[in-house]
Amino acid sequence: MQPCTNCQTAIDEYLLDKRLEPLRELTVDDFNVCADCVTIVTDACVECDGAVYVPRSKSVTPEFCPACRSDLIDRTGQDPGWTRGQAST
Repeated sequence: MQPCTNCQTAIDEYLLDKRLEPLRELTVDDFNVCADCVTIVTDACVECDGAVYVPRSKSVTPEFCPACRSDLIDRTGQDPGWTRGQAST
């Protein structure tokens, strides 16, 4: 078990995997935070109406799920960031 990068507790992969179910194509292997340090917000992605995850230390809910953000990068060659109008550099 690896430690959570946010709180340093051991990541319970079963709990995290259950929490991540609404996120398409993502599994516990894609994250390095524990289930207590992430919040899943369903129907928040502006592209697919899918779920997004919000690290506990963040207050802004992303507008793109990780899969749609990756798709947008592949299609446009530019990173849109996690919210519209906030392009990453």
